[in-house]
Amino acid sequence: MSEGTGNGNGTVSGTGNLAAINHVVVLMLENRSFDHMLGYLYSAQGNVAPSGQPFEGLTGAEQNPDGNGGTVNVYPITPSTPSAYFMPGADPGEGYKATNDQLYGSITAPAPGTPAPMTGFVTDYSYTLGWQAKDPSYTVLPGTVPSMIMGCFTPAALPVLSALATGYAVCDHWFASVPTETMPNRAFTCAATSMGQVDDNTKSFSAPSIFASLGAAGQTWGIYGYTNRPLTADDFTDIASATGGTIGLFTDFQAACAAGKLPSYTFLEPNWSTTGNSQHPNYNVALGEQLIHDVYEALRSSPNWPQTLFVLTYDEHGGCFDHVPPPWGATPPDSATEQPYDFGFNRFGVRVPTVLISPLIAPGTVYRTTSSTPLDHTSILATVERRWSLQPLTARDAAAPAFGDVLTLTTPRTDDVLANVTVPVAGSAGPSAGLVSHLESIRQQLPVRTTAAPTAAAASFVHPAPPVPAAAAAAAASFPPEPPLAPAVPAAPSA
Repeated sequence: MSEGTGNGNGTVSGTGNLAAINHVVVLMLENRSFDHMLGYLYSAQGNVAPSGQPFEGLTGAEQNPDGNGGTVNVYPITPSTPSAYFMPGADPGEGYKATNDQLYGSITAPAPGTPAPMTGFVTDYSYTLGWQAKDPSYTVLPGTVPSMIMGCFTPAALPVLSALATGYAVCDHWFASVPTETMPNRAFTCAATSMGQVDDNTKSFSAPSIFASLGAAGQTWGIYGYTNRPLTADDFTDIASATGGTIGLFTDFQAACAAGKLPSYTFLEPNWSTTGNSQHPNYNVALGEQLIHDVYEALRSSPNWPQTLFVLTYDEHGGCFDHVPPPWGATPPDSATEQPYDFGFNRFGVRVPTVLISPLIAPGTVYRTTSSTPLDHTSILATVERRWSLQPLTARDAAAPAFGDVLTLTTPRTDDVLANVTVPVAGSAGPSAGLVSHLESIRQQLPVRTTAAPTAAAASFVHPAPPVPAAAAAAAASFPPEPPLAPAVPAAPSA
């Protein structure tokens, strides 16, 4: 098994052939757990990769209590499953309290070091379906029931993601940085801290970002939205004055690929709308498959491809089932904490799908680290910092293992692992079409909240954001990031 051993900034080995990489590209999608998307990847092979490496996937025996004395087993979502690409049918709870409930069966924070039994997913989803049925800002796919949270996609249902995972390196022990929702995890991805925040109420951050760090070191960076100005461009206040940057759209990214002019570091965003390609539940997962395909093919056909490392990941689990308890022992980035949560940032979030893609990676790799610290989103920062000799942003990325040693090949591969893959199509707009998504409302709100200086990065963006619709602003202001939960249902004994 390829394994990394280092922290992010170079006291031990773990570099591999990282020096051959001149371009790191990150695509971060939304709100899916590892088991939900990749748990069945090697199930037909007994959870062993063709190389002989073990893979921590599903056996089919995983289950959760249903809250009524019974249990619900994990089950496969196949291409023939009704509404397969809109599963699990609604938007599961994803905040800090909801995550506690899913992992521990209680919204109350666990005692330090307590292993998570991972038995509250069905009961928490049952509660979520109850309140969402009464809230007009949410839509639930007709026929959705709590047991659907145990559904997990087969490789046949996600042929693009699965082909990349088997064709390059899949990380089966990569965890979200925080056991909570989107904005804190995206902040950790870009700045190795959320400044103490564990919910989506904070929408911009003044902590130093990786973009400004790269610019100060004379390196280039780019942030690309899909069809609108990217949210991340206005998420971190130092981006307004950072040098060396480009802010653009997906078509600009494709043009940079074709011209062989990729920046040193690229951060890609999906379309955040309810009919977009973010793969946020209950939006169209097939559209996300198309986006992944398009990013890979743009990179593979680029003159920059032999020197490129593409990181495909998801910001957080989104309330979707996973069976592996998140580890304790996370390094707090700073001393900031948000009341009333009082979370110490000492444990990681739920496993999320992450695939490392490069012509310098051997096919069929299952990649983990041998470090006592697992891979998480700040490992991206650690790897970028190691490659371009940058200082860590916080104590978290200083402690994070880098993954440069996944690059074991010296001669770039020339094969196309998607050559014979057909991208799936869902066939409908989905149950949430017509609503304004939470992140789209934040994206449209941020340019009003954050005024960028006329720097090179700001000036390079030639597609201005549209005016903020009143409905979108209202949706952002009224969004309940974490509805007050009823007392958790005690876990029933397994049958």
